[in-house]
Amino acid sequence: MAVVTVKKPLREKLGDDGAEALVELINEAQEETQNNVIKFVEEKFEKRLSEELAKVKVEIGEVKSEWITRIEEVRAEMKSDKADLIKWMFIFWVGQIGAILGILFAFFKG
Repeated sequence: MAVVTVKKPLREKLGDDGAEALVELINEAQEETQNNVIKFVEEKFEKRLSEELAKVKVEIGEVKSEWITRIEEVRAEMKSDKADLIKWMFIFWVGQIGAILGILFAFFKG
C-alpha cells in the first residue's frame, strides 16, 4: 500500500489533526476500493469458473455417451464373432469325427 503524506502548505492549512484525519480518510478509501475490487474480481472469477465447469461437465457427458455407444458396438461385434467361431468349431469337429471314423473303418476292414 502506498504511503500518503500531506505536503507542508496543506498541513499548515488543515493543521496536524486535520492532516492526520485526511490521511486516515484517504487510506480508508483506498482500502475500501481495494476490497471492492478484490470482491468484484472474486465474483467474476467464480462466475467464469462455474461456466467453464458446466462446459466441462457437458463435454464429459458427451464423451461418456460416445464411449457407451462404442462399447455396445464392440459387444455386438464380439457376439457376432462368437457365433461365427462356434459355427466353424462345429464344422471342424464334424470333419474330425468323419476323418477318425474313416480311418477306423479302413483299419478294421483291412
